[in-house]
Amino acid sequence: MQPLTILCSTRDDDSMKARDETQVADVQQNRATFLARQGIEMNETTLVRMTYDSNNYLRYETLTSDDMGDGMTRPPTFKSDGLVVTEPGHALFLPLADCIGAVIHDPVKNIMMLSHLGRHNLEQFGATQSIKYLIKEHGVNPGDLTIWLSPAASKEHYPLYSFDNRSLHDVATEQFMAAGAMKENIEVSPIDSAADENYYSHSQFLKGNRSNDGRFVVVAMMNT
Repeated sequence: MQPLTILCSTRDDDSMKARDETQVADVQQNRATFLARQGIEMNETTLVRMTYDSNNYLRYETLTSDDMGDGMTRPPTFKSDGLVVTEPGHALFLPLADCIGAVIHDPVKNIMMLSHLGRHNLEQFGATQSIKYLIKEHGVNPGDLTIWLSPAASKEHYPLYSFDNRSLHDVATEQFMAAGAMKENIEVSPIDSAADENYYSHSQFLKGNRSNDGRFVVVAMMNT
């Protein structure tokens, strides 16, 4: 059995984040349906609730089983840029629309983090800081980590001006390696969310190239 379950929805699964109150019921059903197909319950899952209402994009939390269902079956109680689980069977749920969902796993200590890495996070060296959090709080060895980077917008569609117009994937990989992760342990999705219409893209919606502004989701869980 693989140590992790990593799932990525598409537009066929409909949007995984509500833009306003009128969409909440439909999005809840979309989430429940998507998870149920993989045998995961909403009350076994915690939402990674990324917000843009502060200047801090390095907000990390380590969860316990009491946090199952937070933001999924009940209102969210915290804002975060990355969440950590230490027990199998606890799924993390991160809606995305161009940014990276980074699944960071320590197979030695069996600890997993799901970290949001967009422009704001990377400008604060969020990939490096995610690993530093795992080192400080959980004593991980960065060389042991395996990392998977989700579909994200390419540099052709979403260049990072603060990093010489490089891509989200390239900058995140560099930052992970700066924290001690091994390049051969970093797997990068080849999918460009801004070019592949199977995925939602906020940047393309703003340019008028997409008809709706939904979110796809990355779900990650350590298997029992």
